[in-house]
Formats: sequence, C-alpha cells, structure tokens
Amino acid sequence: MLGGIMIKKRVSSHYQSNIDYLKVELGVDESFDLIQLEMFHGERKMAFFAVDGFAKDQALTEIQKALSNTTSEKLGSDALEVLIRNRIPYLEIEVEEDLDAVVDQVLSGPVALVVDGIDSVILIDTREYPVRGPEEPDTEQVIRGAKDGFVETLVMNAALIRRRVRDRTFRVQYVQVGRRSKTDISLCFIGDIADKEFVKELKTSIEKIDTDGLPMADKTIEEFVFGHHYQPYPLVRYTERPDVAATQLFEGHVLILVDGSPSVMIAPTTFWHHLQHAEEYRQKPIIGIGLRLVRFAAVWSSLFLMPLWFLLAENSQFVPEFLSFVGAEESGAIPLIAQFITAEIGIEMLRMASIHTPNALATALGLVAALLIGEVAIEVGMFSPEVVLYLAVAVVGSFATPSYELSLANRSIRIFLLISTALFGLGGLMIASTLWIMMLVRIEKFSTPYFWPFIPFNARALRDVLLRAPMPLKNRRPTAIHPQDPDR
Repeated sequence: MLGGIMIKKRVSSHYQSNIDYLKVELGVDESFDLIQLEMFHGERKMAFFAVDGFAKDQALTEIQKALSNTTSEKLGSDALEVLIRNRIPYLEIEVEEDLDAVVDQVLSGPVALVVDGIDSVILIDTREYPVRGPEEPDTEQVIRGAKDGFVETLVMNAALIRRRVRDRTFRVQYVQVGRRSKTDISLCFIGDIADKEFVKELKTSIEKIDTDGLPMADKTIEEFVFGHHYQPYPLVRYTERPDVAATQLFEGHVLILVDGSPSVMIAPTTFWHHLQHAEEYRQKPIIGIGLRLVRFAAVWSSLFLMPLWFLLAENSQFVPEFLSFVGAEESGAIPLIAQFITAEIGIEMLRMASIHTPNALATALGLVAALLIGEVAIEVGMFSPEVVLYLAVAVVGSFATPSYELSLANRSIRIFLLISTALFGLGGLMIASTLWIMMLVRIEKFSTPYFWPFIPFNARALRDVLLRAPMPLKNRRPTAIHPQDPDR
C-alpha cells in the first residue's frame, strides 16, 4: 500500500520468485490442506497450487496426462497461448498477472499453474465443493410439487434456478464481499423485467460492504444493505425452494445468492410477500383461496387473539351476549398478564430447546412440555386453562405463518399489544395497533412501500393478496417493485 493506492505484485517471468511468493502467502508449509505439486514438462518447470478439499482429482489427473505429452517443440515461442488453447483440456481457464489475485483465487477453489518463463499464472477452475443433495427444505414443504431445494454451493443454486428460467435476458452477476472471507455473491434477475435502477443500486450497496467477512452469510448482507435495524420485520423474503425463487424472478424481483447459504434472498418485498406459500398455487384456485384465508386467519390470531381475550377477560362490560363464554373461569394464582408473559417465555424456551434437541429425543421433549409443564401448571393453579388454550392457538398461528422471520416479528408485536392492553385497556390496544400499522406504513426501501397495496391503496393488487386468483387472470406484475414490463 503506497499513498492509499494498492500496489499489485505482478507475476514475474522468474519461476522461483513466483513460487516463493505463493508459498509464503498461501502458507503451504503451515497448512496441511494446501498443495504445491512440482512438475517438469516440455523442458520447463511447472507447479500446481491448490486447496486439497476443493480440487477435483479426476480433472487434475487428466490435465497432468495432457501436460506429460507436451514437448518443448509443441510449446514453441508462445508457450502461454499453446498451453491454454491446446494442451490443457479444460473448459474454465483464465490468465492472471497479479500474484495477490492468484492467492485469493486459489483460496476460493481454482488451481493455479505456474510455468517457468511465463509472466502470467494460469487459473483452472476445477473446484468441487463438499455439497449435500438438493433436498426439499423442511420449512417450505408442499404435498405436490418439486422436492428439490437450494444447497450451500453457489454454482449449483444458480443452476437450479436457470433450469426453470431459460429466458435469454436472465442474468447472474458476480460480486465478492469481505476483506478476509472473500465471500462469493450473485445477483439473479431477468434483464428486461427487473427494474434496472434497483439492480444497479442493490449491486452498488453490496459492493460497498466493508467488513472482514460474512460469517452469517445472507443475514449479514441484509443488515448491511437494507438497514432498519430497530424494527423487527424482515425487508427481504427468504426461500430455499428454486420454484418459488423462479416465480419471483418472473414478477420482477431480484435474487441474492450467497455462497455457503441454502437460503436465497428475494428483494424488494412487501409485508404481504411473507404471507405467500407455494402450496396455495399447487391446488385448484378455489382450494387455494380457502388455504390462504385460513392462513391469514391463523396469522391474525397469532397477533390479536391474546390481547383481545385479555381485554375482554379483564373488562366483562365489553363482552357481548353471544361471547359470554369468554373470560377466565379460574383466575389462577398469579395475575393474567403475568401468566401470559410467563407462558410466552416458556414457549420461547421450548422453541430454543427443540432446536438443540436431537431428533431421537424430540418426542420426549414434547411429552415434557405437554404433560409435566402444561398439565401440572394448570393443576397447581399457576395458569388458568383459558390462558393455555389461547396461547396454544396463537402459537399455532405463528407456526402457520409461511415466513419464519415474519412469525418472530409478529410474536414481538403480540407481546407489545398485550402489555399495552394490560396497562391502558381498550385505549392501549387501539393506540398500540395504530402505532404498529404506522410503523409498517413508514417502512420503505428502494422505493418500495412495505405495506403496499393496503397503503398506498391498490384495489387490484389487494385482491390478489387476499384471494388466490387463477393463473390466467394474474396478468399484471406488482407495480410497487417497478418492473420494466408490467404485463405478464
């Protein structure tokens, strides 16, 4: 570094100088998984540098066979051109003149070939990351439909999407982020549908990320690019299903793929995007409408059921005749609000425990939660049965929410509404609900209002949100994301 300008370490035609530099920078003698393979072909010294876990053995074996048949006469005066064009039987080859860039590339997976007398390094992308099969994701299962899902390898994820999107304007743009991690990121979009200004602004925002690494992969990207750190609602939608990702591309969204993560980020999104599920589109429209309405009822119950019941239980004058059964028959040993808060904390503890519990013990955990905690808590008078009932319905509503991030956000809002109702009664519930809506209305990122199409109001789009329309009638793309081509 000189005066704030990065000085490149250029590849020298002196073979040993290049070898010594790469050995030190890669730490070949200090790391067992870094390989330096010395060779002699065509009367020239050559050396491979590779990461053992990334190098594809079969490809390197074939390349070595081809190089073993190389003579000095075949190399001629332009050895670099001959090696690239004729002697290395591989598709993905490039030339690099900066040794620091070579180091970064080798640590990313490609193999570097250093040749005596050539002032460039040949990079051969033979990388093969350890990868699991593309299985259906646990959180987005469908009865009918594709059973494949994204994995932790960027190239395979891009291939799963391209299999479904064969448009000639489909683009997969590459970005690298992280001074130390050098994390690979891809932006996927359909060129003549997605908003060009949004794509440009999103790519610029990602390139400006200045940090050592991305240990949490896509979540770190979301926090750097989309901000709004002090409100709980997600500004991107996550999916692990290639068919869902492809559907969003056709609407005009942009996908953000991060190497090492099986989740793909969809942007820009609104609040209502997080309430969609693939199962609704795998059934007949009338069945899909029913499924969606039930899902919406579950989501709203997860938000408002407990505060409303608490309000009616504490204020019997608000209870109409036909709801006379509402209220706590047995009050319990502690106040209702304390019961709800304690139960919420208990549910969260159980959720955390289930994450860390091996599958073989999951049944035992369920029995402990249902029998030893729930039943005994009611019998000893700590909880009233109604509190357990309504909390259970709210929790089921949270589980029915398609987006896990949205369910967590709604849970925090539910507690806020509950506490406001306990403190200020009906006025507290109304004011808290108004503040919640105002918060959602004020959220906007990349010129996309978060609560659209409810606010700003769009009748046609709101109809599509509430009702699962037949596909022949879904002939317009969402205007909130500014697609170049509004018609499907």
